[in-house]
Amino acid sequence: MKILLATHNRDKEKELQKSLEETNVEICSLFDFPEIRDIEETGKTLLENSLLKARTVFNITGIPTIADDTGLEVDFLDGAPGVYSARYAGEKVSYQDNVNKLLLELDGVPYNKRTAKFRTVISYIDIKQELWTEGHIDGIISDNIRGDKGFGYDPVFFVPHIGKTFAELSSAQKNKISHRGIALQKLRKILINVLK
Repeated sequence: MKILLATHNRDKEKELQKSLEETNVEICSLFDFPEIRDIEETGKTLLENSLLKARTVFNITGIPTIADDTGLEVDFLDGAPGVYSARYAGEKVSYQDNVNKLLLELDGVPYNKRTAKFRTVISYIDIKQELWTEGHIDGIISDNIRGDKGFGYDPVFFVPHIGKTFAELSSAQKNKISHRGIALQKLRKILINVLK
């Protein structure tokens, strides 16, 4: 069976493929369908955006589709950047631009008030059904960049019980505990039943 990953983000694609490699599915991505452009995320929630992307790509291709949306929710910022995490500093900006804006907004905020949550919603759609899972992890936004692995907000998302940021972890370590990894573990269990 073939499953299409509805993303133009190479980093997300790698994480999704790695997490699904033990299933007996052929994985393809939007890089295999250059005619499908970026899908505007108009939803007000991660679930709405995830389903929007999955439905759009499935309707175009007819291939069972997985899509996700991820948000960093910082308590001090009343849940921001949330659904705007990828474009927090503006459209078509770099990961570093988003991180810099976040660090600037938290400048001077004490450690105990820098609590945050990373959340991912992953949707799966085929001809018969729409399914979704969610994963989250709590952490703290560090006051400086630590580590050189990962992407996005990984260099500033500190996981207290590990004592490291996501960017200081190997991809295998991160995928075991991350929001996306947790959501993918749940999805993998669902897909095993769906693919029987």
